[in-house]
Amino acid sequence: MSKKHWAIFIDNTSNKNQLIDTLLQGKAGLNFNVFNNSKGGLYAKKVLDKYIDEEDRHDTRIIDTNKDQSLKSMSSGEQKKALLNHLLKSNLDFLILDNPFDNIDIESQERLQSLLLDASEKISIVQLISRKVDLLPFIENFASLEDSNLIFYKNKSEALETNLNSVFDGEIPQPEKSYEIKDDVLIRLDGVEVKYGKKPILNHIQWTIKKGEFWELRGNNGSGKTTILSMITGDNPKGYGQELFIFGHKKGSGESVWEIKKLIGYFTPSITDKFTGYHSVEHMIISGLTDSIGLYVRPTEVQLRLAKEWLKLIDLWDVKDKLFHDLTMGQKRLIMCARAMIKHPPLLILDEPTAGLDDASAMLFVSLVNKFAKESTTTTVFVSHRKEPGLKPDYIYRLDMSKNGSTGRVL
Repeated sequence: MSKKHWAIFIDNTSNKNQLIDTLLQGKAGLNFNVFNNSKGGLYAKKVLDKYIDEEDRHDTRIIDTNKDQSLKSMSSGEQKKALLNHLLKSNLDFLILDNPFDNIDIESQERLQSLLLDASEKISIVQLISRKVDLLPFIENFASLEDSNLIFYKNKSEALETNLNSVFDGEIPQPEKSYEIKDDVLIRLDGVEVKYGKKPILNHIQWTIKKGEFWELRGNNGSGKTTILSMITGDNPKGYGQELFIFGHKKGSGESVWEIKKLIGYFTPSITDKFTGYHSVEHMIISGLTDSIGLYVRPTEVQLRLAKEWLKLIDLWDVKDKLFHDLTMGQKRLIMCARAMIKHPPLLILDEPTAGLDDASAMLFVSLVNKFAKESTTTTVFVSHRKEPGLKPDYIYRLDMSKNGSTGRVL
């Protein structure tokens, strides 16, 4: 008898942890009570993080990867493959997949999908999914989780119906003050090479980024995207002694790292983890002007006006007094993106900004980035593993991996 598989569509308001616990504890009702006397497993980032933490604390291998390598040192794709193989060896009756394709490149996604297709013949699959394009092709039963309530669909076409609105009214607010950058070229990498030990990462990278350009940086896991970004932001010493020029200064020629950081707006989802205090939404926006984690000084009238303009633009003015950590993930990302944009920095770097977002939130985020790139003079670099629908960069820089390190090309 063929196995029954489910896709449950989630958004940033879904109480997925409660659903996962209910299924794994054998307390499910309705269409899922078939799992109540079965052995289940969870394939999720938090499970992977738990194994990595245990390896660190106990200095022991929890998952047998057949490699002389710790989980922590593997790429995202390798980590996910190792976890899946570990779970499939555990004689499970069903497996819950929590957004399995997040943070891995297209080639790794294809390999993972092939493994899951083989597994689907032996165990039941329940895929929790934020992005409909990630739907596994063999699934034939569909539901969505709205808060803690399951809504069931008759068929696949009804489940995949979409009605997304991504329009922002009004113009991008103008900054409190503008930056004067004399050089037309902001960033130039001229034959940059990077190795970690004996492992080559970047091989003769040639990339010139000019004022006002909108770039998308693409590349597989481990191709060196993060290495390039960290050299630009000053967080990686590998740029010293190389032909790497940032805002007209050769790396290591006496430039101040902190002066350079002031000229860069930077956002990656992990940044939100640093904001653990009880800061209001309004103060979080304004903290982008003071380069602080939260706001600890009385804001000026100009700053309050600017925050109001941004919050009205992204349609979050009505939550200005709410605490930042009480927002949905999609709302937090919009706030953090606006925070990075509020000064109109000469360079804006967005590192995997849509990872973990649902379709509606990702489309809103991409629309805001497109609008900002079009209406400001800021140079924007958008980094993503997936081809984000609706993104409109002027240029794409692609890193192609090889045994001698990644090379780059403009698409």
